[in-house]
Amino acid sequence: MTVLVLDEKSCMGAEILKRFGQRVRNERLKRSLSQEKLAEKASLHRTYIGMIERAEKNITLINIEKIANALEISIEDLLKENSKNE
Repeated sequence: MTVLVLDEKSCMGAEILKRFGQRVRNERLKRSLSQEKLAEKASLHRTYIGMIERAEKNITLINIEKIANALEISIEDLLKENSKNE
């Protein structure tokens, strides 16, 4: 049996991916976009968007820019913490 042990840094990295994925999902839903439509607008694969939203992928800066452009918001706004209203 193999046991996966995550150190504090790994857990912190996972948390930022979860927060970013939730932010992408919230912004996508605000605009009534499906994952497929967002992926098309961002020139990314539909499954990749789902993986980002589920915090399964460590996204690159290039793809953050593509998603921000597709959502028609700045990278800065995309990276902001969620407000309590979301």
